[in-house]
Amino acid sequence: MSARILAATTRRILTQLRHDRRTIALLVVMPTALLTLIYYMYQNLPAPPGAPRPFDRIALVVLGLFPFTIMFLVTSIAMLRERTSGTLERLLTTPLNKLDLLFGYGIAFGLAAAVQAAIASAVAYWVFGLDTAGPLGLVILIAVTNAVLGVALGLFCSAFARTEFQAVQFMPVVVIPQSLLCGLFVARDQMAGWLQGLSRALPLTYAVEALQEVGAHTDATGRMWRDLAIVAGAVIVTLVLAAATLRRRSG
Repeated sequence: MSARILAATTRRILTQLRHDRRTIALLVVMPTALLTLIYYMYQNLPAPPGAPRPFDRIALVVLGLFPFTIMFLVTSIAMLRERTSGTLERLLTTPLNKLDLLFGYGIAFGLAAAVQAAIASAVAYWVFGLDTAGPLGLVILIAVTNAVLGVALGLFCSAFARTEFQAVQFMPVVVIPQSLLCGLFVARDQMAGWLQGLSRALPLTYAVEALQEVGAHTDATGRMWRDLAIVAGAVIVTLVLAAATLRRRSG
């Protein structure tokens, strides 16, 4: 990759994103709106003595889940548009290579995710009183890493779609199973053995585990850093696979 081309690609994607008001609204407003809904759903639920509020447990994980889901959807459609419009084919006739393009997407949407995570976390902590043992900065770091994972998976899956509808159809295949098995709804050690094994193979599981470590410990733990490294490794592997499968045109 070329640092100069990578920087130019990142600037181009950020400029396009800045002029897309609907996408900005989806990135910034939707997580906060859904977090508000969750707060009022769990507001009056009692907690066992000495246990955290149900909202604290759910909201902490959701702060990592929303960026992953939204970035997957936005990125898969954005890359598909690059292919169907012929933009990708024109770009690849220049010195730009596929890794420059895909890592440019990862950096650009990672920056957008940092803004998204900061706003959603600020609302969660300072408006709804989210209480975690660990610091806010670690929550944002994990949320941004998780968002970049969503970007990478979205770029990879977009290579197999010919229309935007097909791109959206990957949501039930990629996003929903990981959301169900990550430990948000049922503790992983209470799942059937084969589901536990499947859960260990999914990167979102480690992002959720890292967030739970922040919720339970005042300082960063070795397990949290290990989980974060696994998610970051999954990002790199997925981006390389996406570069290998990326086609110039859809169809």
